[in-house]
Amino acid sequence: MAVLVFLAVESTAVASLGTPLLPTVQRDDHVSLAASQWALTITLLAGAVATPVMGRLGDGRLRRQTTLGGVAFMLAGCVLSALPAGFAVFLAGRALQGTGLGLVPLATAVARDDLPADRSRPTIALIGVTTAAGIGIGYPLVGLLAEYLGLAAPFWFVAALSALALAAGAAVLPPSPRREVRLDLTGALTLGLGITGLLLALAEGPVWGWASPASLGCAAASVGLLAGWVVIELRASRPLINLRLLRHRSVLAANVTAFLVAVGFYPLASLVVRYAATPPGAGYGFGASVVVAGLMLTPFSVASFAASRVAGLLARRTSAELVVAASCVLLIASMLAFLFARGGYWQIVVAMALDGFGVGCVYAVNPLQITGGVPAAETGSAISFYQLVRTVAYSLGSTLSATVLVLYLARGRVFPSDAGYSAAAVVCTAVLVAALAASALFAIWPGRADTPAAAITAGRR
Repeated sequence: MAVLVFLAVESTAVASLGTPLLPTVQRDDHVSLAASQWALTITLLAGAVATPVMGRLGDGRLRRQTTLGGVAFMLAGCVLSALPAGFAVFLAGRALQGTGLGLVPLATAVARDDLPADRSRPTIALIGVTTAAGIGIGYPLVGLLAEYLGLAAPFWFVAALSALALAAGAAVLPPSPRREVRLDLTGALTLGLGITGLLLALAEGPVWGWASPASLGCAAASVGLLAGWVVIELRASRPLINLRLLRHRSVLAANVTAFLVAVGFYPLASLVVRYAATPPGAGYGFGASVVVAGLMLTPFSVASFAASRVAGLLARRTSAELVVAASCVLLIASMLAFLFARGGYWQIVVAMALDGFGVGCVYAVNPLQITGGVPAAETGSAISFYQLVRTVAYSLGSTLSATVLVLYLARGRVFPSDAGYSAAAVVCTAVLVAALAASALFAIWPGRADTPAAAITAGRR
């Protein structure tokens, strides 16, 4: 149980390394702002492509090998990014680190299959929470190491953690299940190209121009590929991801609400870091160091972990969908707090604590919704699709907030106006209101109970 949770925490923390380091990457590697942004984008891109493939392989006899291989790739990526070998090698390392995002569905599948029933459910919930809490853990630690020891220090540190995770996994991970799994290569390739094009359009849209032929062409091609992938998956006898499982209320509810929640909450972390680091001469901000700005996210992690036990208890007494709806109310409150009261450190701490508790509750019950509606043989694939949905949503939310701030950046100015942060908060609030509406709808939807047996029957039909 400890190793599974450690794998989930580390994979998310490694993925979060990019955000607080963007100014340092731009300065040390002498690259443009747009180029430095790829330190984030390429990790999400690699994770989005690798996650469904790793999830499907993890449903069968290659689970243990796939898990250890994912950790090994992440370790190699950390070492590459730490070496003083240039920006291209740094990006290659960040891409390899993205494979770590595929460890979450594998850890969930192991928890479901190999832990006793009384430990499986709380472990799955805790793994779900760590994928949010790892973000807040990564920022302040990265800031501390980078500020005092340089850009390479955070990557050497996580390389050591990855080596520890590899040794621990090799020692305690159980043998793979004896299920034969065939990888849908056509589906994997189509999905990978579609996701790559979509994230490329999102990342380069501000540079190319949102209405430019390059942006529109890339977006159109991606939509076409993803639509084609859906057709391929529905016709395949052994699909990469069994999309028919989305017929079940709990599985559909988890993916829809996770997407909207991720788009709505994810920008707050980067908004807080940017706002706190802005010098007061801009008319707002605290001029905080990288360390202090990162520490503003610590309440997010603490509250996320605290939410895991509360969420599980409430879900058993009410329903998972009702817990998600109540959590959306907290998330809206956190965004409104940032919108109307961000003049002091303590106000931002309150907003981040509310944000962390709300996200922690959602991410604690989402995996339980999915595992309750799919057969055991589909756990890795189903959770990997859920992880994919969140990764795309993170990219969309991050790009959306950055675009709003750019709209409020006057010509010749370095920092956007304070109104830009308000506008970004309003946009995020609107998305979270949509998440509340969707979760409330699922909470009152009288659909029949989802069970693994029912999921198998639906999949065969």
